[in-house]
Amino acid sequence: MKTVCGLDIHKDSVFVCILNESGKKIESKIGVLTKELVELRQLLIENNVSEVAMESTSIYWCPVWGILEGICTLYLINPYFIKQLPGRKSDIKDAAWIAECVLKKLIRGSFVPPKLVQDMRYFNRRIYDLNKDIVRKRAKLDAVLQRCNIRLSNYVSTTTGKAYQEIINLICKGIVDPTILIERVHGRTINRHGREVICASLEGNISRVDILIMGQLKAEIDFAELHKEECQNELNNICKIELNEDFEHILSIPGVKNRAATAILSEIGPDMTSFETPSALVSWCGLRPSNEESAGKIKSRKITHGNRYIRQTMIECAWSASRTQDCYFSNFFIHQTAVRKKTKMKVIVAIARKLLIAIWHILKKKECYLDYSKLAQIG
Repeated sequence: MKTVCGLDIHKDSVFVCILNESGKKIESKIGVLTKELVELRQLLIENNVSEVAMESTSIYWCPVWGILEGICTLYLINPYFIKQLPGRKSDIKDAAWIAECVLKKLIRGSFVPPKLVQDMRYFNRRIYDLNKDIVRKRAKLDAVLQRCNIRLSNYVSTTTGKAYQEIINLICKGIVDPTILIERVHGRTINRHGREVICASLEGNISRVDILIMGQLKAEIDFAELHKEECQNELNNICKIELNEDFEHILSIPGVKNRAATAILSEIGPDMTSFETPSALVSWCGLRPSNEESAGKIKSRKITHGNRYIRQTMIECAWSASRTQDCYFSNFFIHQTAVRKKTKMKVIVAIARKLLIAIWHILKKKECYLDYSKLAQIG
């Protein structure tokens, strides 16, 4: 007799419902401490539970998954697909509903990568978080300079440039003389705007407090950059030791470099058995157009929700591929924008979709990227 279990997981408790085909239920509430989760594991073993399903509630499901993994088939369920009608609702009823859905095969589990890929995800998503912190801190640093009436950022293309960073380093050391600071500015910037204008932009009212705050912000940025480099080095080591063949194959795709290749493997992993078709992978990543139609009228064709990390990576790769000379993706970009007059962003999303399909085939067949448009020209 088939026996399944539904888990409704919260921060401080787990509601359990064990259900078999005869309709017999075992319902309970347990804590989330390790010894209590081990007791849950033993309870499932004693009742010969073959399938367990749980909602993907924040990160609270992770320790439960880790302890139960190996004793039965586990399903991680998107709450959107098992939402009940509003009414008399309780946590134990939610667990019972999950168990019933699993017993009647009404739901399908989400993609949960193996341990190696999960570790890579931690590093990859840590890099994304650090990038956000660095951008925010750089904006704060420029705001301090603007408050001191140092207007150099108005005349340079980016605040991450070498000249801008060298001037910040000098100011943090207490050197505020514009005639000294201007020597660090690139000659092209001076020629474009004039030496007097650039010198005037470096003349401000900088106090000791401003220098101290700028020094702290600069130290925080450098510290975040160091942590980001450490995470990227760990990703590189894992890819070159454990996934070297797949890593090299992905690098053969136009527009995909080292950082993007590690991010792709971190999010989708090297095994494509979880995605039956390229379309399934595209949909999971949120790059497939939605299908919202009513009364014969199309209301929306926006891309769907999905894994935002891989989606951002693929959009960046698409921009890079569209600028790679003499490849299929750049030719496609030129044709769609110049001949068919489509907007650039729509074409970039289409290229990202094509790149993802190419990645699926590369990881599935274990071979390098091959540009068939070049072969057609040769033939």
